[in-house]
Amino acid sequence: MSKKYVMGNGAIALGALSAGVNSISGYPGTPSSEIIETAAKYPHEGTYLEWSANEKAAMEVAAAAAYCGARAMVTMKQVGLNVASDPLMSLAYVGVKGGMVVVSADDPGPISSQTEQDTRRFAEFARIPVFDPSSPEEAFEMVQDAFEYSEKYKTPVILRPTTRVDHAYASIESPDSFKAKEYEGFVKDPKKWVIFPRLSYANHNMIEKRNVEIGEDFSSYRFNTVSGSSEKAVIASGVSYAYAAEFLKEHPEVRFIKVGTPYPMPESFLLKALEGVSEVLCFEELSPFIEESLLKLIGKHRLNITVRGKLSGDVPAAGENDTDSAGRIISGFLGIENQNGSVDLSSAPQPPARPPVLCAGCPHRASFYAVKKAMKGRKAYFCGDIGCYTLGNAMPLDMVDTCLCMGAGITMAQGFNHMDKDATAVSFAGDSTFFASGITGVVNAVYNAADMIVCILDNSTTAMTGHQPHPGTGRNLMSAPVDKISIEKILLAIGVKKVVTVDPLDLDAAVSAVRECAEIGGVKAIIFRSPCVAITKPDKKMTVSSKCVGCMRCIKEIGCPALSINDGKAVIDSNLCTGCGLCSKLCPTGAIGGV
Repeated sequence: MSKKYVMGNGAIALGALSAGVNSISGYPGTPSSEIIETAAKYPHEGTYLEWSANEKAAMEVAAAAAYCGARAMVTMKQVGLNVASDPLMSLAYVGVKGGMVVVSADDPGPISSQTEQDTRRFAEFARIPVFDPSSPEEAFEMVQDAFEYSEKYKTPVILRPTTRVDHAYASIESPDSFKAKEYEGFVKDPKKWVIFPRLSYANHNMIEKRNVEIGEDFSSYRFNTVSGSSEKAVIASGVSYAYAAEFLKEHPEVRFIKVGTPYPMPESFLLKALEGVSEVLCFEELSPFIEESLLKLIGKHRLNITVRGKLSGDVPAAGENDTDSAGRIISGFLGIENQNGSVDLSSAPQPPARPPVLCAGCPHRASFYAVKKAMKGRKAYFCGDIGCYTLGNAMPLDMVDTCLCMGAGITMAQGFNHMDKDATAVSFAGDSTFFASGITGVVNAVYNAADMIVCILDNSTTAMTGHQPHPGTGRNLMSAPVDKISIEKILLAIGVKKVVTVDPLDLDAAVSAVRECAEIGGVKAIIFRSPCVAITKPDKKMTVSSKCVGCMRCIKEIGCPALSINDGKAVIDSNLCTGCGLCSKLCPTGAIGGV
């Protein structure tokens, strides 16, 4: 055993390995990505690891492992749980044999997500238990407890960390190497493992009775705690508990209730914790989940307790909590001085705006610019997707008209095509996104005779979430060399009329490919293939000569962060430039060249 200073995601990985996990699968998505990556760094005899093609595939791999009696963990971010919801909803009815933990990392803010959805709601919807850690240390312990509860009640369970738990750091004591637990193996039993309506009906009744039992069990769970004895109480869950605890450490007399298992709600624990309380503040992030549960509990038992929180307007309905908001909200509720009051920053200068941008030298910039140049003068719709290339919406490129969810760009372009035959419909998707959720959209386009251009921005990695491998990279998480799955062959097999592969940094060839495809009916595909600069790290640099006339075309048309203007002339920051050469192809005077 030794202490390790790890990220919260690392603590979850160490907790799972300490629990003897046999299988870990998942799809990368911030803030959850480092869980699997950490697990892969430690000796893990008998533990299978994989980055799956998407979250649904990861969930089903984990389900089979759990059917064998093995301990399985599957990881994703909150929007990934939407993708995995089909198997998860059925798993709740079928049940499992070995422990199965679903880690769904929520992203209050949101910091790097499309939504602020609350996984606690999903747990209630699926009728499965959820654990809500407030720190990396708790996450380490809770994931181990989650396996125990999963096996005890033969159900998948959810661990719901949030960004500030996932990305916080803590010292965790754990073994230095790990060995997976032994398991029986799959025992065939169609009456149990093959889902039919009659079985679902019977199991639904069982689930509702079981959840009452789990709620009672949770009432004595070690991470459901209460302190203090005041008539006014504060109740918190997840990382919001840590924020509230920071303020309330100076007020130990205040009744402070912590809920580590929001669903099934630990009723007996809460009834006892609320004895003598006249008013309670629910301090939580995202939805008013605990607040609504308390209102139901109070109504059920006819308690004379006033509940305040998001529904009453005392706690913000959206966004993250923090220590400042905890002090402000809780002190107002208790009617006490906020000794931890935040510093008045009203007179401080505002920090400069730093919107996210494509990296200097990113090949996606060249891909977007090529399409923009080729489509000039045409009516066109540009449907984006989830990944680095979402940033193609930024000025001056302005090449992303829509972005809904992963894989939607390809199918939404079809919708525009069917509604407006006079416009050219163009979709953008990355290579990882194509494998995760784009293939179905292309099948749909061919089957329904769409007229569109599918642009695959292939930079040979899953760039936005940390450069994880995917089916097209030729390697997997277990470091085994595998056959690369060819995007070209998939597209041709589906029936795409024309497939062109081009280097986007070869601007003339890229523009020509787009123009050619625009003149052909049906579904066409252009694979813009150039590696991510964060992986290849090219050391070529571009410079500006005295020929520069200050027209600023290089700056105004592509928006590369390495380009700026000084004394009326273009300047290239050598610390940022990767030598992609796109700017040199735009310069009308030939002032930009490589060194």
